[in-house]
Amino acid sequence: MGARLPRAFFDRDTRVVARDLLGKVLVHQDGRTRRAARIVETEAYHGPSDRASHARFGATPRTAVMFGPPGHAYVYRVYGMHDCMNVVTGPDGYPAAVLLRAAEPVEGCLHATRGPGNLCRALRIESGRHSGLDLEGGVIWIEDGESPAGRVARTPRIGVGYAGTWALRPWRFLLHGSAWTSGRRIHLRPKRERAIKSRE
Repeated sequence: MGARLPRAFFDRDTRVVARDLLGKVLVHQDGRTRRAARIVETEAYHGPSDRASHARFGATPRTAVMFGPPGHAYVYRVYGMHDCMNVVTGPDGYPAAVLLRAAEPVEGCLHATRGPGNLCRALRIESGRHSGLDLEGGVIWIEDGESPAGRVARTPRIGVGYAGTWALRPWRFLLHGSAWTSGRRIHLRPKRERAIKSRE
């Protein structure tokens, strides 16, 4: 087991956190059972102007956690059946979060962890029980893990075509070559990771 990530890890630019979460381990202490998976794919949702983000509608009962302090879980349900987990990032009051899209099973997973809905189902993470939880608590947290240096690829986010030009932002991060990533695969060698600039 690695050290738990502190709140300061999440209190940074969403896109930096999304990249740095690759290789970390998401843990759910589900009663007496530890369920864990190593994160291999993320997407950044950055601020109220991001047309792909839930924050574009302002704070609602569901999205209020995104407008709060970093290091909390934002878990929501889509299509009435799939739960998706995000981690809140950036300063308190600035709505931003990282969607955990896929992971490699480590222990206690109930089935495949490829895709955000499958990941939550495999770790038994649910919107009704876990959204808003502090990641410094004893139920859900993220531990340090292997460094993915040299293996990171970036693409546009998946399934956000409605967001116009925002759908083209390369804010999906994944471990190149991982068998556990979701959606379309990356077959080309990833370019050397460059610094993420605020103008993106």
